[in-house]
Amino acid sequence: MHELVHGPKTDPDRACIITCALSGVVANRDQCPAIPYRPEEYAAEARRAYEAGAAVVHIHARSVDGSPSYEVSDYRAIYEAVTAACPIAVNFSTGAVGVSTEQKIAPVREIRPALAALNMGSMNYAKYHPGRKGFVFEFVFPNPFSEIVELLTQMKAVQTRPEMECFDAGHVANSYPLIDMGLLEPPFQYSLIMGVVGGIPPTVPALSYLVGSLPERAEWEIICVSHQQWRMLAAACALGGNVRVGLEDNFYVAPGRMAGSNGELVEKAARMIRDQGREPATVEQCRERLGLVNR
Repeated sequence: MHELVHGPKTDPDRACIITCALSGVVANRDQCPAIPYRPEEYAAEARRAYEAGAAVVHIHARSVDGSPSYEVSDYRAIYEAVTAACPIAVNFSTGAVGVSTEQKIAPVREIRPALAALNMGSMNYAKYHPGRKGFVFEFVFPNPFSEIVELLTQMKAVQTRPEMECFDAGHVANSYPLIDMGLLEPPFQYSLIMGVVGGIPPTVPALSYLVGSLPERAEWEIICVSHQQWRMLAAACALGGNVRVGLEDNFYVAPGRMAGSNGELVEKAARMIRDQGREPATVEQCRERLGLVNR
């Protein structure tokens, strides 16, 4: 009877791939002291995440002073430190505002990580403060089809698996013509991002709808920002999905209790996964399921 209820996209018995987003680009150590800046700090955080159960690390590069970097040299230094520290798969960000397409793709083209994030559509992107009745920040995040096609073409040329970052239902739909063009090939890797103002809200019905709109042979993970992360992680785990945690998305292990490392966030995710009768996927299982070629 199991197969009549659950398909490959929603199998709650399969191992759950945990990705850990180590740093992001917006927050700094004034907000969270555990955010890594230097390559050796990225390596230590990646190893903690790996030992806690993560199979993938998502990386936004920084200069040694903590400022965001899009330089190949900074990505290379972080990549080499991380891959020397543990066998975890590496995912580079290509998301940025006010940065050229060439700057976004150069680290992927030159270093060839296992995965690279691919933002799947333009959107309003904001943070709202209910107490102040105003926006903390707001901007337009442009990701036109022309740039998506260029990024995807170059990822494909170096055998880097695109991780499609979808902030709304239309972003999932944007993948369909790319599949039809042959630019995306299975297994498809989707990240369903919830809780960003301007994108889809973090609710279980919304998540269920997004999962139902995915094509066959789709792997998917939940990304949810801020304090609602853990509730949505539990829902995604119950639906048979994969999960992402890390200091890019949420600092807190519990209300009022800030994580001391990325590993602490992965430990909680792994515990929640096991509490539902699943196991965190190994790096080897992750590489097989996602069809990863590079490291």
